[in-house]
Amino acid sequence: MKNNDSWGLTPAELRKLRGLKTPHGIQRMLDDMPYHLEDSAWSPRRVLRENTSHCYEGALFAAAALRVIGYPPLILDLEAEHDTDHVIALYRNSNDGHWGALAKSNYTGCRYREPVYRSLRELALSYFDTYFNLRGERTLRTFSRPVHMRRFDSLQWMISEQPVWFVAEYLLTISHYPLITRAQAKRLHRLDGRSFRAGCLERAEKKL
Repeated sequence: MKNNDSWGLTPAELRKLRGLKTPHGIQRMLDDMPYHLEDSAWSPRRVLRENTSHCYEGALFAAAALRVIGYPPLILDLEAEHDTDHVIALYRNSNDGHWGALAKSNYTGCRYREPVYRSLRELALSYFDTYFNLRGERTLRTFSRPVHMRRFDSLQWMISEQPVWFVAEYLLTISHYPLITRAQAKRLHRLDGRSFRAGCLERAEKKL
């Protein structure tokens, strides 16, 4: 981190994020947060204050926390068919350059990835079998290029008290790369019941 560069975060906020120390420490905090189902777009500051997030907010929070502990703040969009997209934060192992990911998800298999993937395509494919909808269909289709969050610094994405939908809107405009062909997609089978139940373990659901 550059000297005196706080990105608008308070000393207390910086201490909290620095205290996470490693990407895995950030993921532990994400895992400990309850998953919420509101249609919101909270900034990392708001997530830190409320101690809850969903997929999109969790990825932005992870990117901000990675920045504070010395990593570039990178995110990547996973695009699905007949399902919602998933956003993850990226980091690279400083020793060998392999990719890992941090993520908040309502499904058990769509969260953390150790930095063992040689390419972003490998990393994205690691989510394929655990990315499914409530009909048990495997839905992941494409992945985006990495997005460096510094492009949104002028919009104060890390500390805004207003919704930060502008990042999600930007993700809709950038190139995505296919993970499977259309022919392969037509041949996909639904998840078996055991895998489906495991993937939905402790899944948050809206109360009636």
